[in-house]
Amino acid sequence: MPNAFVHSELMTHNPVKAIAFYKKVFKWKLNPMPAFNYTSIDTGTMGRGGGIGKTHSPQQPTAWMPYVEVESVKKTIAAAKKAGAKIMVDHMLVGDMGALGIFVDPTGATLGVWETHMSAAKASPTKRAPAKKKATPAKKKAAPARKKTAKKQSR
Repeated sequence: MPNAFVHSELMTHNPVKAIAFYKKVFKWKLNPMPAFNYTSIDTGTMGRGGGIGKTHSPQQPTAWMPYVEVESVKKTIAAAKKAGAKIMVDHMLVGDMGALGIFVDPTGATLGVWETHMSAAKASPTKRAPAKKKATPAKKKAAPARKKTAKKQSR
């Protein structure tokens, strides 16, 4: 299904407590990602699943945020803005895994969008059109050979 919900993350003021709680309740396999100050929920599929991280500011409420997979974060964010959304994050790279964007819709609901980078996707490769061959420039014809004529020497 295009534009399916693929990821959900909990941003909380106390990730350690949240990780312990959800690990007990759901027996999730959790992978710490110290470089991102984040713990991923491992589902075995890149870009699918979720994670738990620390809120970016004390004013940010603790909440789960879902993400919809899109072909292009930039195009989706532009469409959301045109439709009346407030853009929170227009385009942010997440390592070599993908990119995300976040907006608040006109009703006040926050939603994330996720674009998986093909280099990070564990899915089977998609068929691509064969690359066009570059035209080889025609070789210039050699100039006709000049006749050798002996110069008359004047004495």
